[in-house]
Amino acid sequence: MAEPREVRQKLKITIGALLAVDLAAVALLISPIVGSERSRREESNQLWKELQMKTRQVEPLRDMDKKILVARQQIDDFYKTRFPSQNSAISDGLGKLAAESGVKIGQIKYKEKDPALVGLHPMEIEADFSGDYLHLVRFINSLERAPLFFIVNSVELGGEQGGVVRLQLKLETYLKSSA
Repeated sequence: MAEPREVRQKLKITIGALLAVDLAAVALLISPIVGSERSRREESNQLWKELQMKTRQVEPLRDMDKKILVARQQIDDFYKTRFPSQNSAISDGLGKLAAESGVKIGQIKYKEKDPALVGLHPMEIEADFSGDYLHLVRFINSLERAPLFFIVNSVELGGEQGGVVRLQLKLETYLKSSA
């Protein structure tokens, strides 16, 4: 067992060291190195504002793994519903849209381009349509909202005879690969 004298001596040294650390902390707190209370408060406020700004910046990144899963599902749904797997679905879709809009279809040319995207084959369509102006506007509008995916690349006015306007449209769509 240790002598009481040795224990007292060790306690005195420990208490003295702790008092020295306390005095150093008080001196540092009061000293101009740390700054005044007002400058510390201003710095604290500035840091708080930075924290709030950074939190707002990273907010869109929260739950990113869940957002990615939702986006993948939406992409899969888009591919399933908006891209046909057969050429006939394209002509059927155009025919239905033209009939609903009161537009007559003239000549249609289909040209399959080289596949640039995996799983999709670009299809270029050149078609002549005729009808009165309002019906043609409705037809173009319905093309943009159609369940099948169509991109209207160009619209050329072919002329007007007796209130019937002729348009030549260049469209683009995509076919899903069968494999």
